[in-house]
Amino acid sequence: MSQQTRQRTTPQTIPSGRAPAPERTDAPDGRRLGLTLGMLVLPMYVALGAPSVALPAIGRALAVPFGATAWILAAWSLTSALAMPVAGRLLVRWSPFQVLVAGVVTLAAGSALAGAGPTLSVVIVGRLIGGAGAGATVIAVFAAATALPRRQRIRALGIIAAASATASGCGTLLGGAVTTWLGWRAVLAIPVLALPLLLAALPSRRALTRSGSGERNGSTGQLDIVGAAVLSVLAGSLITLLQAHSVGLPVPVTLVVAAAGALAAVGLWWRVRSTPDGFVPRRVIASRGFLAAGLIGGTVFAGYYGVLFRAPSLIEQATGGGPLEAGVLLVPAAACSVLAGRLVGTLTDRFTGWQVSAGLAALTVVGVLVVAIFTGPIPVVVGTALTVCGFAGAQAVLVSLAPDLVAAADRDTAQSLLNFMNALGGGIGPAAVAGLSGIVPVPVALAALAALPLAGLVLSLTRRPTADRRPQPDATRGSPR
Repeated sequence: MSQQTRQRTTPQTIPSGRAPAPERTDAPDGRRLGLTLGMLVLPMYVALGAPSVALPAIGRALAVPFGATAWILAAWSLTSALAMPVAGRLLVRWSPFQVLVAGVVTLAAGSALAGAGPTLSVVIVGRLIGGAGAGATVIAVFAAATALPRRQRIRALGIIAAASATASGCGTLLGGAVTTWLGWRAVLAIPVLALPLLLAALPSRRALTRSGSGERNGSTGQLDIVGAAVLSVLAGSLITLLQAHSVGLPVPVTLVVAAAGALAAVGLWWRVRSTPDGFVPRRVIASRGFLAAGLIGGTVFAGYYGVLFRAPSLIEQATGGGPLEAGVLLVPAAACSVLAGRLVGTLTDRFTGWQVSAGLAALTVVGVLVVAIFTGPIPVVVGTALTVCGFAGAQAVLVSLAPDLVAAADRDTAQSLLNFMNALGGGIGPAAVAGLSGIVPVPVALAALAALPLAGLVLSLTRRPTADRRPQPDATRGSPR
């Protein structure tokens, strides 16, 4: 569910910034490359919804509080988010095929470890590794597809979008079926299937390497290790603190984590100011509307993933069934991602992106509150469906806004940082619900979660940048806008 709309909108929303180049006669076939990349993303998109259905079974099997299992979702979101800007920088030196291979191997290794983990700690480590591989794989897939000439690019991205939509829509159902018939370990190991599917990409290796040799974003290709480290510590500390109570983190450890987060925040501020071309370029985050877009997306993602974390267990409690029943009931909600992707294009023709994002944030608020206030499986499914629409639609709208907020040379960096903020919100949502559920009843925790997309709604209505036009291609790269 998480990415399918971005692929669909990329050809229209990220123009080249110059006169269209003539179609190359030796260009890779977009349909064939799209089928190859579409097969590779199938296990990843199935894995987005599948583990949420297995969380109750995992908690029982490992004898841990249910709130602690939120780390299984949060860990994946965290490292996936952090890997995206890293992979974007690696693409300056490596071809999409090389990044793709590294991402898939890491994804498979981490997922195998998570599936075989004897304790929750080992499972979480595996998810951290697998999430990093997933983030790199997604960026490599986009880089390979969007580097094609326009007509072939549209074909490739259309096939990838169809594959991701189909896979994400079946995630909860497949997760419930696999949990019931093969056990929760098999659910966590589903992304390992990407490894044999990588063999299908070997015939397209030349095309993937060639498509990566085009123009890059002007970066020197040097990875700012310090900037990446402080951003990672800050993000990890935030999610850890949100779950400190639910996982029984000792007070001294909690204080150490809080201190590390505070130091990382200061370090990130200093790094952005002292290193303009660092891991978080100042000119990108200083662009009018960029941070607003990232914060709106992060709050909507938080609302969706927070509901996704709790919805299967709430359905099981209401029906007395198991993960298979919960997965079947959540299929209509998952299918709403396809509907949202289709409708958002029509809406953006009539309204500005900021207006549409406000409506989608409002939809997410309503969905979270429906799940929090009403009992029974039907309200849970309806509320989840509303958050799915908000999540899928907001992703498409905000990704389409990003290229218009920065100079053409910074598009890759802006896209990766925006994806980071969105995915980080996806980790914060489950962590917040899990942490609050150990202090207050679950409905209250979910109601409190609604404050995050509500903040996104307010930001959408009040933060209206005038820079809705793309900066000129010859804009000075070092000057903040």
